[in-house]
Amino acid sequence: MGKLIRCLTRDATVMAMAIDSTDIAAEAERIHQTSAVVTAALGRLLTASSLMGVMLKGQDDTLTLKVNGGGPAGQILTVSDSFGNVRGYAHTPVVEIPLRPDGKLDVGSAVGRDGLLYVMRDTGGKEPYIGCTPLVSGEIAEDITAYYAHSEQTPTVCALGVLVNPDLTVKAAGGLLIQLLPFCPGDVIDRVEKNVTQLPPVTVMLENGLTPEDICRQALDGFEFDVLDTYEPAYRCACSREKVERAFASLKPEDLRGLAKEDGRAEVTCSFCDKVYYFTKDELDIMAREKEQANTGE
Repeated sequence: MGKLIRCLTRDATVMAMAIDSTDIAAEAERIHQTSAVVTAALGRLLTASSLMGVMLKGQDDTLTLKVNGGGPAGQILTVSDSFGNVRGYAHTPVVEIPLRPDGKLDVGSAVGRDGLLYVMRDTGGKEPYIGCTPLVSGEIAEDITAYYAHSEQTPTVCALGVLVNPDLTVKAAGGLLIQLLPFCPGDVIDRVEKNVTQLPPVTVMLENGLTPEDICRQALDGFEFDVLDTYEPAYRCACSREKVERAFASLKPEDLRGLAKEDGRAEVTCSFCDKVYYFTKDELDIMAREKEQANTGE
């Protein structure tokens, strides 16, 4: 299980969050059988989604991140709840492209750079909040930083990383998000910038045994701070047979009956966890008749 902490400096000028999302990225790779570069891309977006999700105010609120940069990985989508639990998928789970000249996975080329980052917050109102910004690099962290700067006018530093083993399993994954709060003085900004430039990559810190609190302590060097919240986020899908049945309720009776295949049943596969739900022809007929009766007012 992952660990995520949120900290606030005692002068209330800087908020910092760090997460060890190794288990989350590993579960995503296990479910979707992603290639190395897609594991890195999806793992980064899941990590960002978890960090941003815990900033939601309502317990039932959700946050969705969607990226489609025109790269071979296609659309990548993640959903988080207010406890940092996440789920997600990439449209094309297996992509094979050359490494970057520095020997690292070329996430930017897999994701693409010709597209938008969408941020959707569902807080239970009539319409969810939707914000979007053009992709900067497709590397995810820079794109999250740009979103906060342009859509929410919040100076933000975001660092994300996923380290993949030669056997395609996840060795380490994590993230750091720092935000300067309103009326932050210039000397504080300078100190944060200096700290950030001296930080190793998140995955290096995790490999060296640092905890999320240790990472925040390095990022906030020179500040006194308190840990506000601690979470144990996980890769968690919210699908169920009941939710599939509710989705069927929007179909016409003839469409419901037409779902059955030659073997006499229909199947629905969850994009987030690959779980398959089966419905027999008789079950579909019952739902269709109930729909007809509802339409005629009987």
